[in-house]
Amino acid sequence: MKKYFFALLLTFVGSLSYSQYDPKALEILEAMSAKYKAITAFEANLTTGLTNESEGVKEEFKGKITVKGDKFRLLLDDQEIINNGTTVWTYLPSAKEVNIDNFDSSSDEINPSKIFDMYKKGFKYLYIGDKTENGVLSEEVDLVPEKKDAQYFKIKMMISKKDKSIMSWTMFDKSGNRYKYSITKFVPNLKVEDSFFTFDTKKYPGVEVIDLR
Repeated sequence: MKKYFFALLLTFVGSLSYSQYDPKALEILEAMSAKYKAITAFEANLTTGLTNESEGVKEEFKGKITVKGDKFRLLLDDQEIINNGTTVWTYLPSAKEVNIDNFDSSSDEINPSKIFDMYKKGFKYLYIGDKTENGVLSEEVDLVPEKKDAQYFKIKMMISKKDKSIMSWTMFDKSGNRYKYSITKFVPNLKVEDSFFTFDTKKYPGVEVIDLR
């Protein structure tokens, strides 16, 4: 369940009939995007929750992501996903194996390093109103994928009204699942080398390499 759950971080698809290209929502999203584009690299701690009221499901996981340009490194309890913009490594410590694959930027999968720009292609957007998120006055904006046959029908973004920081985003699917990602700590302008976004097998003796390219 957890592996499937975090795989959803990479895929955003859906549809919603009432959506539109709302000018106020676009203004908020553009300000938020500009804020993060000005940051050379950052690190963020994430708390991720899965809820489904009809199924009685309520789960929570923690992770950490480091982003630099189109590169990212996502650390979870049971796996680590590393993407240098062209190649993806998925390291499973318990199995002592790493899977290597090409990153296809043209697919429906969205690089988490692009989450602050994802509204620019394939989405409609709507400003819902101001709400408080973790004690912070935030602007709620719904992103609605343009695809009509999609599994997800909405992504709700909560953006700080004061400084346009993203507080959380929640994905809604048609089966009643809600996947919420909250940023609990944010470190901007981190100094990190490009080599951090590759998997060095020399540092992991005995690891089995499975090359899927």
